Amino acid sequence: MKPIILIPMGDPAGIGPEIVAKALAREETVQRARCVVVGDRRVMEQAADIVNLPLTIHTIDEPEQGRFEQGVINLIDLANVDFGQFKRGEISAMCGQAAYEYIATSISLANAGKAAAVSTTPINKESLRAAGVPYIGHTEIFGALTGTPDPLTMFEVRNMRVFFLTRHVSLRKACDMITKERVIDYVKRCTQALKQLGVEDGTMAIAGLNPHSGEHGLFGDEEMEAIYPAVEELQAQGYKVAGPVGADSVFHMALQGKFNSVLSLYHDQGHIATKTLDFERTIAVTAGMPILRTSVDHGTAMDIAGTGIASDVSMVEAIRLAAKYSPAFMG
Repeated sequence: MKPIILIPMGDPAGIGPEIVAKALAREETVQRARCVVVGDRRVMEQAADIVNLPLTIHTIDEPEQGRFEQGVINLIDLANVDFGQFKRGEISAMCGQAAYEYIATSISLANAGKAAAVSTTPINKESLRAAGVPYIGHTEIFGALTGTPDPLTMFEVRNMRVFFLTRHVSLRKACDMITKERVIDYVKRCTQALKQLGVEDGTMAIAGLNPHSGEHGLFGDEEMEAIYPAVEELQAQGYKVAGPVGADSVFHMALQGKFNSVLSLYHDQGHIATKTLDFERTIAVTAGMPILRTSVDHGTAMDIAGTGIASDVSMVEAIRLAAKYSPAFMG
């Protein structure tokens, strides 16, 4: 039985509805999963017209009520967009609130066991803020609504997986957050998250922070004070971990299969490596939660919303990964 994947529509004013329409029109998507969109019917109807695809919107109340066949978009309609004030391509509190409600409803359904995973589309942080939503982004929303204090972010592209020790903080603050205790905690939780996804073989590498991983203190002492001691302690406890490995080579080595994953120390370190490899197929997986979430890793692209030119490659790939990993979450 193909897994049910919930897809919150994203910010109504962005490209989310369009890439969802394109992705769900593809035979490969229909063959992989039973997809259910949580959104607004009128917005999705307009999106289907914008991308010029013969799609039928089938409104349902529960995921299992869907007609899972090509050409049909199964939609749980929250009807929360007022077209008297809706403007595509513009930031607004209404759209920020609507986007949040799509996510919250999807999480609620997944928490109740009515879907195997959630594949998210772009939201806009400024619109969320305008709506007074008390979360900066998807990861924080999922963490709060699943009761997960610190969800793990993992990127997957081709056969390379990258976790992040720090995310949305300044580079200066990220350096301060690199401690032995934090590295140990993250390696343990990342290892558990990989097991949850069905990945039990291989070694995790920790990327170095400084050039040449500091050259034993010549170019910085973070490796000597935090990473080497953490690796030694973890190895003594039986964890398959290596590092620090120079950041100029560790991602290539992981791509070649030497490591099953890399722990990136800060946001751009891992983002640059994955997105340079394949920008559109770099998919975010929020791990360490009771439910599975995959996501496109691009923004709302307000400047091209409504033109129909936005690529759906990332959306298709996010659904593919959700289907790949969802058996571990289906009980």
